[in-house]
Amino acid sequence: MKKIVLSMAVLATIAFTSCKNSEKAETEETTEEVAMEEAEMEAEAPEQQNIAEIAMGNENFSTLVTAVKAAGLAETLSSEGPFTVFAPTNDAFAKLPEGTVSTLVEPANKEKLTGILTYHVVSGEYMAEDVIKAINDNGGSFTIPTVQGGTLTATLQDGKVVLTDANGGTSTVVMTDVDASNGVIHAIDTVVMPKS
Repeated sequence: MKKIVLSMAVLATIAFTSCKNSEKAETEETTEEVAMEEAEMEAEAPEQQNIAEIAMGNENFSTLVTAVKAAGLAETLSSEGPFTVFAPTNDAFAKLPEGTVSTLVEPANKEKLTGILTYHVVSGEYMAEDVIKAINDNGGSFTIPTVQGGTLTATLQDGKVVLTDANGGTSTVVMTDVDASNGVIHAIDTVVMPKS
């Protein structure tokens, strides 16, 4: 009888131990599977694009991209930043006098083109909400220093942000908060110009 009880105890111990090992192996497998699935999801999730990549991937900014490349600014707009870019759409460039864009992208006009493009760039990331708050906090008008060295004046008209350039020209923000890895893009309907 003692032998039977002892044998049963040994069998129970073996069964219990093998169950524990089986549970442990299943837990390790499940943990590994979850980790592998998470790694696969991260690999599938596209990495956030920078400002230059977003502009290059959007047909509404093809004229801007041509100008950025001609000015040699693609690398700058791909750098760490952060930047806020008031990006003129193709329609904005189309408002310029005929031949202006083709003249500006000539190598002889690189400095002038660079000045115009950097006039659309602000150091730091300012979402639409930040710009509107700054306008409201400053009596309805907010002066924005640009990377070019000049300033833009932001105001609100009919609920939209309007930028006034150094020459009195205006541009309306038509799309906001295109988030990039190195800042944000706001599309504008007119090219703003620095003081000549």
